[in-house]
Amino acid sequence: MKRVITGYLISVIIGFMLGLLIVRFRYLDETLSPMLLGLQTLPSICWLPLAIFWFGIGEDSIIFVIAIGSVFSISMAIVSGIKNVPPLFMRVARTMGARGLQAYTTVVIPAALPAIISGMKQGWSFAWRALIAGELLSPKDGLGYALIIGRDLLDMDQVVGVMIIIIIIGVIVDYLIFGRFENTIRRRWGLNGA
Repeated sequence: MKRVITGYLISVIIGFMLGLLIVRFRYLDETLSPMLLGLQTLPSICWLPLAIFWFGIGEDSIIFVIAIGSVFSISMAIVSGIKNVPPLFMRVARTMGARGLQAYTTVVIPAALPAIISGMKQGWSFAWRALIAGELLSPKDGLGYALIIGRDLLDMDQVVGVMIIIIIIGVIVDYLIFGRFENTIRRRWGLNGA
């Protein structure tokens, strides 16, 4: 869990900054958005050779694979969420005196929050999958390592057991963290239907 949380937090920070830069500068949007979309579709396991080359076999490589596995989906969600904020909101913000950073923090980001949370949730699932790919590098521990050992020993009980653990942890994190965020935002926006 320490590995995935560290890698995921790195990807959130980088993804958020990258997304804001792309939205802010049209040139970056035109040049980086198609590239980010392409990189987002690349499976995390493809980054393993580069991780080994740059960081060697160890924790840094695993965290790199986790971070790179989710950063693109988070940044694309930021870009999409902010671009889809109705222009009327910005006109109202300007009429009320909000400009620049204040307009972003009080109007744009809150209006884009549903898309941002959705992207962070998707980024988490990519990070979780990337953890398993990254742990294929681990010489001694982790779920990916346990999966490889089960495969090598033809122990299908261990393989299926690890798969079940991966699913359970993924569902728990989704329910306890992202589910609560989504429900709070839906209530705030009056989208619960009640």
